[in-house]
Amino acid sequence: MGIQQRPAPAEAPRGDEAAEVFLTLTLADQLCAVPVLAVRDVLGPQAITRIPLAPPEVAGSLNLRGRIVTALDLRRRLGLPPRPAGAPGMSVVVEGETELYSLIVDQVGDVVPLPRADRAANPPTLDPLWREVAVGVHRLGDRLVILLDVERVLAIG
Repeated sequence: MGIQQRPAPAEAPRGDEAAEVFLTLTLADQLCAVPVLAVRDVLGPQAITRIPLAPPEVAGSLNLRGRIVTALDLRRRLGLPPRPAGAPGMSVVVEGETELYSLIVDQVGDVVPLPRADRAANPPTLDPLWREVAVGVHRLGDRLVILLDVERVLAIG
């Protein structure tokens, strides 16, 4: 018997060929994604305390292991109709500058690698508000995924 050699490990693609890893999420049946490196936590339905006089897209605040986190309703932030009554949202906790924010979404999906080479520019038919926060689109199976820039989402004013 001879010595068996293991095949050499495949090199990870570099540069533009590399795939970025995203967390998919759903808002009003639209598939979106945020870079997984921006995500600090994913939470189920949370008790949210309303903040008086806050802008409408600020759902309130929640307690994340002793830290107060501002909860933003991503539907309101992006001009979508409110979530149906009784449909609890999920929280995707992201970091913006030095603060944590909870982006309230309808559903959280999978973590998927999306090759940069397959990314397309925002289509001209995309709503202007969405165009401000999207860095491009990607086809995932038979669905179009809007790739969101977390910093831009948090900066909408």
